[in-house]
Amino acid sequence: MWSLLTVIFLALLTGFINTTHASELKSIEKINNDVITWRRHLHQYPELSNREYKTAKYIEDHLRNLGLEVKTNIAHTGVTAILHGKNKGPLIALRADMDALPITELVMLPFASKQTTQYRGQTVGVMHACGHDAHVAILMGVASRLAAQKDHLSGSVMFIFQPAEEGAPGDEEGGAELMLKEGIFAENKPDAIFGLHVTNRLNTGTIGYRSGPLMASEDSFTIKVQGIQTHGSRPWNGVDPIVTSAQIIMATQTIASRQINVTKAPSVISFGAINGGIRSNIIPDHVELVGTIRSFDQGMRKDIKKRLTNTARLVAESAGAVAHTHIDHGYPVTINDPKLTAQMLPTLQKAVGDKNVIEMDLITGAEDFSYYALETAGLFFFLGITPEEQDPTLSASNHSPHFYIDEKALSIGVESLTNLATDYLKNNSRY
Repeated sequence: MWSLLTVIFLALLTGFINTTHASELKSIEKINNDVITWRRHLHQYPELSNREYKTAKYIEDHLRNLGLEVKTNIAHTGVTAILHGKNKGPLIALRADMDALPITELVMLPFASKQTTQYRGQTVGVMHACGHDAHVAILMGVASRLAAQKDHLSGSVMFIFQPAEEGAPGDEEGGAELMLKEGIFAENKPDAIFGLHVTNRLNTGTIGYRSGPLMASEDSFTIKVQGIQTHGSRPWNGVDPIVTSAQIIMATQTIASRQINVTKAPSVISFGAINGGIRSNIIPDHVELVGTIRSFDQGMRKDIKKRLTNTARLVAESAGAVAHTHIDHGYPVTINDPKLTAQMLPTLQKAVGDKNVIEMDLITGAEDFSYYALETAGLFFFLGITPEEQDPTLSASNHSPHFYIDEKALSIGVESLTNLATDYLKNNSRY
């Protein structure tokens, strides 16, 4: 039989645990409400790539208030911060992108963006049409959660708030590639990095992932076909770059369908623009072709670019023309480290339940998170933000002026990234 003192002690202990748990829940609820407030502010005041000055200051002030070691002006407007746990252990990184898009918002919200700016010589609207406002707010919330429990952490966390994921303007450098070039991993290279992206393709309460290749590489190209101008009634007096361009377009389609091993990984070569000529009876002296290459294998990516250049050159030569191919090397393949993905999958399932963590198909879109994942083990996943009662296939996609985020998903994003950080540090502590 328990003594009276034992009963009293257990009662006090139970009361203490319940009080502590209630306090933690209240703190988490406050942070989740803050995340919504931060997201709405960021949504109302978006900024384009490499111009995220106010966004960066907003983030910096929050991180400094948490007492973190903060660095600013990285890759133009990037912000990083490091949180050190009480005990020694691994270093992990968590990343959020900050930039908006030159899109005029058409969603009727009280905090809808009314911002405009100059873009390529035109006055355009500015909108967080890809959810980067949510990414930033979520990571700010994660920083708050982890800072509150730093005495229980074995290891450190680097927070990366990155500009220009949508691409740097003009001839500027930017994004993840420039963040790395400027040395964010030079002094503190993480053992692993995690990131998320909101998507309309999934309902709120659902997380999408894939081990290995997840998102395609992206390389844009321009082919200038040089012919000889002549009258449309006498094509034999010149070299027709329009017909030659048509032959190049058709010939390059055999690269993916006939020259590359399609059982290894899919690839796509698409032409998005054909520019040449001014009227019906003049054969021009040149035509410009613009397109994109997508692939899911780094070696295949290199091979396709070589084949594209050779195909354009040889087809043009056969017609008596000359083809000059220029390739802008874009983002690499986004690859989730298989070992890390398997290790952390239970953590994602803990956040939303096993049945709500879905293995996704390959995505032909590209992400510059891929640069980080080439440097260290990475895991990038998708957070559903389409309201549960709505069919995701009918919702406005990322980059649409009608893009809409169900704010109930934000707390799931915070919980997922927080748990990934704490679980990884706990399970991989070397001390």
